[in-house]
Amino acid sequence: MHRDEAIELIARKFKLVRIESGYTQDKMAYVLGLSKKTLVQIEKERILPSWTSVVAACSLFRSSEILYTTLGGDPLEVIETLAHDHVERPKDKTLGGKVWWKELEKKGEFLLQQNIISQHYRILDREGYRLFSTFDRGEATEKFEHLMTSTNKK
Repeated sequence: MHRDEAIELIARKFKLVRIESGYTQDKMAYVLGLSKKTLVQIEKERILPSWTSVVAACSLFRSSEILYTTLGGDPLEVIETLAHDHVERPKDKTLGGKVWWKELEKKGEFLLQQNIISQHYRILDREGYRLFSTFDRGEATEKFEHLMTSTNKK
């Protein structure tokens, strides 16, 4: 998935997210920092939202079931991975990937998974903490092998 694909996919869900939240168009436009006219145009699929509006929607409506099922998991994780090309930071606890993830490889204490909807990759440790995310399979495999090698040296 690329930014443009994410924008189009999420744009088609703006109205559903608004209804799910119980917001009027006025309230939703205010929350997202858009004019009502712009929101109406997005909801009617006449224009696409900006990347900033998509990021805002995913951040402010992170718990939306609509966004969660559209992206196959945490909307912010998908957006953050797209924005940075990959995410590598201190451990972030996950639910282990029982629903939206397929296991690609498991070695030692690490698990390489791919999201079945967004197609991005992540590496988890044995406790389900996310160590790394990317949309690049090669980068995910390289990081996975590096983690295996550095763990084996300890």
